[in-house]
Amino acid sequence: HASRSLRATCACAAHLGAPAAAGRAACPSSRAGRVGGLVRARHAAGAMGDGGGCDGAPSTAEPGTVRSYDEEIAYLERVDDQRWRIKAGFVPNMNVDGMFYVNEKLQGLALGELEVACERAKGGGGGGGFLPAVKQIANVAALPGVVGHSVGLPDVHSGYGFAIGNVAAFDMDDPEAIVSPGGVGFDINCGVRLIRTNLTEADVLPIKEELAQSLFDHIPVGVGSQGIIPTTAGDLNEVLEMGMDWSVREGFAWVEDKEHCEEYGRMLTADPNKVSTRAKKRGLPQMGTLGAGNHYAEVQVVDEIFDERAASKMGINSVGQVVVMIHSGSRGLGHQVATDSLTAMERAMARDGIEVNDRQLACARIGSKEGQDYLQAMAAAANYAWVNRSSMTFLVRQAFAKAFKKTPDELDMHVIYDVSHNIAKMEEHVVNGELKRLLVHRKGSTRAFPPHHPLIPVDYQLTGQPVLIGGTMGTCSYVLTGTEQGMRETFGSTCHGAGRAQSRNKSRHNLDYQQVLDALKAKGISIRVASPKLVMEEAPESYKDVCQVVETCHMAGISKKAVKLRPIAVVKG
Repeated sequence: HASRSLRATCACAAHLGAPAAAGRAACPSSRAGRVGGLVRARHAAGAMGDGGGCDGAPSTAEPGTVRSYDEEIAYLERVDDQRWRIKAGFVPNMNVDGMFYVNEKLQGLALGELEVACERAKGGGGGGGFLPAVKQIANVAALPGVVGHSVGLPDVHSGYGFAIGNVAAFDMDDPEAIVSPGGVGFDINCGVRLIRTNLTEADVLPIKEELAQSLFDHIPVGVGSQGIIPTTAGDLNEVLEMGMDWSVREGFAWVEDKEHCEEYGRMLTADPNKVSTRAKKRGLPQMGTLGAGNHYAEVQVVDEIFDERAASKMGINSVGQVVVMIHSGSRGLGHQVATDSLTAMERAMARDGIEVNDRQLACARIGSKEGQDYLQAMAAAANYAWVNRSSMTFLVRQAFAKAFKKTPDELDMHVIYDVSHNIAKMEEHVVNGELKRLLVHRKGSTRAFPPHHPLIPVDYQLTGQPVLIGGTMGTCSYVLTGTEQGMRETFGSTCHGAGRAQSRNKSRHNLDYQQVLDALKAKGISIRVASPKLVMEEAPESYKDVCQVVETCHMAGISKKAVKLRPIAVVKG
């Protein structure tokens, strides 16, 4: 079923072709193979492996177990124009099938990643980097307690343990079911917030440069940036426990902001005592900061409205209306929470006899002390991220008020919605006709609940949850809505952005930062960056086409297009 433009000429990863029992014996992720080898977290959250070897660790398999690319592709079945099934046997011990969503224009990247990795393995260079995304999706399908499918969304690409763009759900009533930090990611509750205004593009254009500079001056950006919102150690503990309730109490958020935020901006399971001193030390000075990497604040303009009814419910009434999108997460605090959990889970795996295909899939049983400690610390980091975005919303409102000499209320600067991209949450879903309590891991994917779902705001009950899809620097973004089909197929999940097409390292070597900045200027986009030489990593050429990613989700029916946005001013670290 593979596109014949991807000619099959290579061999694939070592022990993954062996019979199950032999694969477990040889796998370096087994208890025997893990002795003395604690998990080492990748230092760059959400980074992509450079080419990605076809093996997550040094292999001890016999040469005879190597499979050719033709043999590997036989386990991938094209179901229709948007869906591919990963069948049992692609990797050892799969409990469910995998399913990934790509259209014809995107499938070459997904399958090509596998082919390149196989060529490396064939040439004896299968070492460093991450596994190809399709292998990672399949390895997640082999984890204890997984149900339904291991899902890969159109923006899927290699990540730490789970692929970025991977969704998986685990049965909370199964005592063997696990939670894995690799299924959440290092930037816990990295997410996107969209703020509307009653301004038009014509209102902004005369002062666009001044507005971009004002936003840059108000929002601390860049690696190591420190926040300007006063926060003590006592405040931080309250932030970790209370989430946006803290922001409302302190006057940094409007009460109605909470109503348009996933989980209402607070996970009640959070326990600040489960967050290490080191994590708190990293998070304390960073409250209300954008950070670097793919994080940004953008002034955008409504470019196209696909669903007028849904857009109207969001307060988007016409083409040319100005909105602001903020993309950021839990900064160093969330990264440290993830890092801290990995060594504890490695010990739990050895104690409980949990075996995985890739040592980056460190995990613990949901009901274990390690599993509960992580979930409570993760919830605290998620609360921090919501407060972080709320603090930047406060700063954006101040910048606009100063620029237009009106109050934020007069400018109608209400939050349309705030979505999370990296999180694990307890939800109820129907699996094989039975209602189950699941722990849904969404890494580089967005919750997309349908109309009438009890967990979305009353404002969106008739249209479905808004889903915010951030584009790359200088490209369009989208607002989608959730669907019933998405609930059935993907646990109410859809894509989160464009998804990387090449590694950060390749981007730095292949692109010139001045050319990237000049291209943005030619499009009429004002830009302010703290580290100009890092913009190559976030150039549009480094990413998949976000329009194709969104179109795949729309045509597959797992989410529905509502609004298209284009940037006119970008602030980045």
